[in-house]
Amino acid sequence: QVQLVESGGGLVQAGGSLRLSCAASGRTFSTYAMGWFRQAPGKEREFVATISSWSGGITYYAESVKGRFTISRDNAKNTVYLQMNSLKPEDTAVYYCAAGLVVARTAGGMDYWGKGTLVTVSS
Repeated sequence: QVQLVESGGGLVQAGGSLRLSCAASGRTFSTYAMGWFRQAPGKEREFVATISSWSGGITYYAESVKGRFTISRDNAKNTVYLQMNSLKPEDTAVYYCAAGLVVARTAGGMDYWGKGTLVTVSS
């Protein structure tokens, strides 16, 4: 069982930056692939970024965030991060952290979820 707690959301102007953090419980964090997903009002949850287990040598990004967002992990701190730069109003959403046994770019491929943190980007 893995428990995930997101933090770092907030209100930011377009063009600004935020860094989201996701703290995981348990001693097996490094064995899980981690991901970030988001859900905007009235829309389905969508993939944002994912990183492989252990050293995190494999990462994937949604086309809409590629070049602006960076996912990383610190296994010593049981934490995964999402650095978000050049934010746009369309990035406004609740951002969810997720853990899974394999790298996945669909919500169905992840096994554990946090409760989310709200990011609002004003124009």
